[in-house]
Amino acid sequence: MAANRWNKVIKAVGIASIAALSFGTLSACGNSTAQVDSDKGRVYYLNKKAEEQEKWEALAQAFQDETGIETQIQLSATDYDQTLRSEMAKDEAPTMFQADGPSFMYSWLDYAADMSNSKIYSELSDNYKDRTLKNTDGKPVGIPYAVESYGIIYNKSLLKKYFDSSWSTIKSIDDLNNFKALKTAADEIQSHKDDMGVNGAFTSAGMDTSTAFRYDFHLPSVPLFYEYRDNDVDMNSVPESVQGTYVDYMKNIYDLYITDSTVPASAISGKTMDDATSEFALGEAVFFQDGVWIYSNLQDQGFPDEDLGVLPIYMGVDGEEDQGLNQVISNYWCVNSKSSEKDQEATQQFLEWLVTSDTARETISQDMGLVTPFKTFDEDAYTVKNPLVEASREYQKAGNYDVVSVSTVSHQWEQDLAAAELSYAQGQGSWEDVKKVFTDNWSSEYKLAFGK
Repeated sequence: MAANRWNKVIKAVGIASIAALSFGTLSACGNSTAQVDSDKGRVYYLNKKAEEQEKWEALAQAFQDETGIETQIQLSATDYDQTLRSEMAKDEAPTMFQADGPSFMYSWLDYAADMSNSKIYSELSDNYKDRTLKNTDGKPVGIPYAVESYGIIYNKSLLKKYFDSSWSTIKSIDDLNNFKALKTAADEIQSHKDDMGVNGAFTSAGMDTSTAFRYDFHLPSVPLFYEYRDNDVDMNSVPESVQGTYVDYMKNIYDLYITDSTVPASAISGKTMDDATSEFALGEAVFFQDGVWIYSNLQDQGFPDEDLGVLPIYMGVDGEEDQGLNQVISNYWCVNSKSSEKDQEATQQFLEWLVTSDTARETISQDMGLVTPFKTFDEDAYTVKNPLVEASREYQKAGNYDVVSVSTVSHQWEQDLAAAELSYAQGQGSWEDVKKVFTDNWSSEYKLAFGK
């Protein structure tokens, strides 16, 4: 499909998507003139990535048109766990769903089909077959489909304006390679925000449900990584307990986020992902903690590729000058083992199509900008054109170590951590409360999540 024609398809589906979002979920196909064959089964994918929903709907339409298999994509606009439980209780339950790590998968093992003999499993690069989520028999039941990186995105033009200012202490990006330097730059930008023409050094650290994941999952992955590394803990595991050795280092960067910001800390409870993205896209802030997945949103708002850069999340840890970006696998595809055999076969066909068809591979790599672990994406045509991805590769080429974003013990732990962080930010709680959630709640959630 030609690129301009494909963009028109996405745009057309996007109009329907915007209308449907007001109801919290999105149903997919139904606009096609192609005949749907009920004897071929059906596909129903419950998606949790709102920023990719329009493109998923367009893909579903293309697959349905090509195969005659009814294909529906629905977005969980709020709590994915809760939505999945509700949808699984229905007669027309999802045939395909997402998991984001071992603790989530443990709760859904009874619904996760063995993928050992699936085409999509066979297409995984060999080094990622060990990164699948497995059942108690060691069989792969969750297939990773995106390897993403994140850090502190920055506006190159604005940062150059800071470097060139007579009052700036840090003078080049090469010197901005540790927390002390980052804090110096952010503090000075905040103090001279009128000179810079910005509202703050950092975008708003919103803590509503659309954005809290940046601070209750992405951010704590940094102190968890260092603790695991110190204690030789398997990065793919979920330990029974954590010590919180580096939580005070996390405080360093969190304090910076909420003080050198476009908004006062008292306002962050109502700030959304859209707010932060817009603030960055409009040049109202220099820094923005987020990842490669935000690229298409920034493109849509006209942000120039040449102004996109990204730093590691520095916290003040010894040796962090050699740190690279956070690397995360938190998106796995699962097939509902309780769906009918016909629906499971249709869903497996959809998964195979996603990693072998030109249409899907182009959309996933170029439009969604996802770096995938499948051999079928090794061709040049499916190399991701994303400056944030390129920046991650540059850190790796330079020999900087990746920060592996580890799985948390549960979503409840993340929600409790977010609540404690927000309470601290608004002056209603202490950082000790955050540390207590980090450690004590981890142990209690482990017992609940894994029954031990």
